[in-house]
Amino acid sequence: MGHIEDRWFKDVPGPNGKKCREKTDRHGVGLRYRVRYIAPDGKERNSSFPDRQKREAEAFLASVEADKNRGHYLDPQRGKKPFDELALAYVRNSRFDESTRTSVESRVRLHVIPFFGRRAVNTVYPGTLREWDTWLIGKGLSVNTRVVLFAHVSGILTAAVDDGRIAKNPCSAKSVTIPKPQVSKVVPWLPATVAAVRAAMPARYQVYVDLAAGCGTREGETFGISPEDFDAEWLTIRRQVKRVGSRLVFGSPKNDRERKTPLSGSVARSVRAHLAAFPAVSVTLPWEDPERGKMVTVPLILTTGKGTPLRQQTFDGCAWKPGLAAAGVPAVRGNGTHALRHLFASQLLAQGVSVRDLAEWMGHADPAFTLRVYGHLMPDSPGRARGAIDALLADLDDHHGPTTAPELQRREELSTGPGPAQGGSAPGLEGI
Repeated sequence: MGHIEDRWFKDVPGPNGKKCREKTDRHGVGLRYRVRYIAPDGKERNSSFPDRQKREAEAFLASVEADKNRGHYLDPQRGKKPFDELALAYVRNSRFDESTRTSVESRVRLHVIPFFGRRAVNTVYPGTLREWDTWLIGKGLSVNTRVVLFAHVSGILTAAVDDGRIAKNPCSAKSVTIPKPQVSKVVPWLPATVAAVRAAMPARYQVYVDLAAGCGTREGETFGISPEDFDAEWLTIRRQVKRVGSRLVFGSPKNDRERKTPLSGSVARSVRAHLAAFPAVSVTLPWEDPERGKMVTVPLILTTGKGTPLRQQTFDGCAWKPGLAAAGVPAVRGNGTHALRHLFASQLLAQGVSVRDLAEWMGHADPAFTLRVYGHLMPDSPGRARGAIDALLADLDDHHGPTTAPELQRREELSTGPGPAQGGSAPGLEGI
């Protein structure tokens, strides 16, 4: 059991043999009460309290002993770890791919560490998180950016819980309102707009439009397509070209899994025509990690005129944005290359493709996400339901309209004979 030490007084033998209290050399200086106890690891721990807080010291000791008995004990010293050190360790040690790690670290350094700084992790309370969110709003950050930042901070605090530094994640407190993502409605381009942009792009990059709009590939995935990825009816998305720091690497598609997407005859013909004019170029890049990744060589359909892999900035600057300008399309966020992917989704939904199939072909981890983003593009379900019911009733009217109903009833009575109400037996029951 632990005990509480009074550092301002000590017990000494009195003249009558009874103990009496005597001031120590520390009297009036520093914190008066020191709680001393043995932690589960066998080491002595202590915590100090000021004068007139003996009850608080007793409550702390009782809490420590209760936590030890329940197996819930947390070493207060571990909770004093500075938040910024934990945040950077979380970014460094989490299982992100390297490009994701770079973006996460950038966001944490810009929008998390400047607020939490060297604050001990066990002093991050729900109120702290509410203050931080207000601070983020004051910086003018969008709701979706705040959603991502809260996910990062929650991950850091969950790691602190798992490491025995804090008892629970304050992000889960009811008083903390975590921002919810805002999904803006996608407005697909018209085919005429796509055709105009494509025609204005350099010839060696026009196949990009056919692949992205015809197969629903993301930008980096389109850059990583090889002739080896095609078969008669399918395109297999095996890799993407992405940037880690300042260097390009090959990496797995988003969500770390390959997928297949249907290959139409028109896209296949476009790719064959492109390869006849611009043969594939073998490119060697590290896999995922620019420093330690295994070097991989892949023949790529899309490369620069110098035979190097495409970067987003290069493609946007020499092909996509000039195409937008020539077609009279504003170069705003909604008109990035992702517009081609939206067009792919809208066309398939218009043809009655299921959300589950579309999610699989687009590489979404959850069909619910596909439904949230593209659900408003699905054909008018209520309208189709009304049409189906109208067709059904029209068909019934054609065959069994009101004028034929009495005749149908008479025919049924003749074929079955009198029913049980008329004293006859129901046909067919004898064999049961």
